[in-house]
Amino acid sequence: MSFTEFSNATHAVPFDPTATHRLPAPAKINLFLHIVGRRPDGYHLLQTAFRMLDWGDEITLRRRDDGQLCRTTDVPGVPPEADLVIRAARLLQQETGTAYGADIGVLKRVPMGGGLGGGSSDAATVLIGLNRIWGCGLDRPTLQALGLRLGADVPFFIYGETAFAEGVGEELHPLEVPPAWYVLVAPPVSVPTAEIFSSKELTRDTEPRIIRVFAAHDTRNDMQAVACSKYPEVKQTISWLSSKGSARMSGSGGCSFASFETEAQANEVLASAPQGWVVWVAQGLDQHPLKTWVV
Repeated sequence: MSFTEFSNATHAVPFDPTATHRLPAPAKINLFLHIVGRRPDGYHLLQTAFRMLDWGDEITLRRRDDGQLCRTTDVPGVPPEADLVIRAARLLQQETGTAYGADIGVLKRVPMGGGLGGGSSDAATVLIGLNRIWGCGLDRPTLQALGLRLGADVPFFIYGETAFAEGVGEELHPLEVPPAWYVLVAPPVSVPTAEIFSSKELTRDTEPRIIRVFAAHDTRNDMQAVACSKYPEVKQTISWLSSKGSARMSGSGGCSFASFETEAQANEVLASAPQGWVVWVAQGLDQHPLKTWVV
């Protein structure tokens, strides 16, 4: 079932807070990403366009009555209390005082360190899902504020639609973009966000854009050059994809993407990928499948 089909299916059955819920956590791409400044506290000021994909991780949630939070799937190298899904659930518990707990499972598809927002999306889905399952009743702005305490990309997924973002990524405005299919390439490296942000080579003075005159061809990803200089594998994958279309890195890297008007065009590029490469096709998603779960 695609994430779009999931969204349609959830309206067909009554909601049962005691059931086991398998919920989508869509990946995102940054259509562009400009660093326009830096705050006194060290955080970077951004302008970016977020778009979700009809593809990503899957979160399983089941309510517990004993208040315990239990991760039912293992994440190598990440202890439960450091996992964003547990941290998100713990934060919601603390802020609402609920006596409920949850079993939380994660089916990972989104590459870690790929700039596709996998961990942030997982955390957002946990906040949205448990807010409803636990009956907390928090509204969207409140959940977005909680999400920001977990990561700069989390509020976008709770916002739940294609957006032009400013600030550290939390100032969100609706954005219309044409339908598209994307070819995505994951290099065989994980790119740490902190390493790219802290690089002396990173430019931090790109001229801010005005949302109403935003045009994808007049933008770039300011982090791409830094990631390519530090990780040749990222440069190699972008170079190959650039021979097929207008390719760009997403977020802090290292995954790259290129946009196509039709699924057939995207699949043609997919079929030409070098053997052994991690390449896939996903459709743009204008609205989060759980958008109606919170007001």
